[in-house]
Amino acid sequence: MKARKSFGKMEFTSIRETLSYFAWTTALVATTGSLFFSEVMELPPCVLCWYQRIAMYPLVIVLGAGIIMRDPRMKYYALPLAMVGLLISIYHNLLYYGVVPESIMPCQQGISCTTVHIEWLGFITIPLMALAAFAVVSLCLWLHKTGRLEK
Repeated sequence: MKARKSFGKMEFTSIRETLSYFAWTTALVATTGSLFFSEVMELPPCVLCWYQRIAMYPLVIVLGAGIIMRDPRMKYYALPLAMVGLLISIYHNLLYYGVVPESIMPCQQGISCTTVHIEWLGFITIPLMALAAFAVVSLCLWLHKTGRLEK
């Protein structure tokens, strides 16, 4: 019975060590998707979308470099960036779905932050996809096992 617990713990630890790869893949897909929406589909991003891009795009580089260099501190410098993006994304979704009134929205110039560009299956929107991406990256980094520095 004790060996079984040990095996389960070892398996969970192994999953926690690979979460950085899943976070990087999510950031890469989100970055590619946002570029596809703006450059291929020619959907103009709103102000909040730009702020979210500012948080997401560097995560591809930061997480990729952290994985390549096997930096055990990667979690500590990537997670704040992901959390800032998550907070902006939460605000954007609250604004988009009418929970926050439009009178306090930052989108005074250019396209409105509540403009409907895409609505797949009746509920999947660009702000919701961004929220999901930031939530996945943040959760992966939060649960990622920090290793020891190799000497």
